[in-house]
Parts: sequence; structure tokens; C-alpha cells
Amino acid sequence: MTARKFPGSELIETGIEDLQKGAETIPALLVSVGAFRLRRLGLPVPERTLSSPEIHLYLKLQESDPDSAHSRYNALIRTLTSFERAAECAS
Repeated sequence: MTARKFPGSELIETGIEDLQKGAETIPALLVSVGAFRLRRLGLPVPERTLSSPEIHLYLKLQESDPDSAHSRYNALIRTLTSFERAAECAS
């Protein structure tokens, strides 16, 4: 599957690359949140993902700007959901 044509594809691809490197980044945490569904769509998400990704994603967002962490978290989850839905419709 070519992910580049879906909304948020750069974020998802970066997250997969970061997971393969073992890096705990915002994209890697986001991909860990959606790992099951992304694998089902045929994306090469590593089997080993980050634990409690929802909590760690929120905490990481709080580190840089606590006042906007909630809205940024929701925006990232919406991006993930949009990507997954677009990929499901295309397959």
C-alpha cells in the first residue's frame, strides 16, 4: 500500500520509521496508538510498539506546551483516524 496519498501520511510514515529505530517521538506514539489497525491495512508497523501510547503521547505534548496539549492530542488522533479511514476506503 502506498500511504503517501492519504491525509497525514507523512506523519504516519515518520512514526513507522521512528518505531523501527526505537525512538519515542510524537509520530511513533501516534503510530503505536493505531498499530493494530495500521497493520491490518498492510503497513509495516513493527510488532514492538511503545507501551501506553495514549498516555505517553499526551505527556509528551504537555512537555512542550501544557496549555495546548489537549487540543493537539485530539488533532493528532483525528489525523490518525482520517488516515485509517481513507486507507480503508481505498482498499
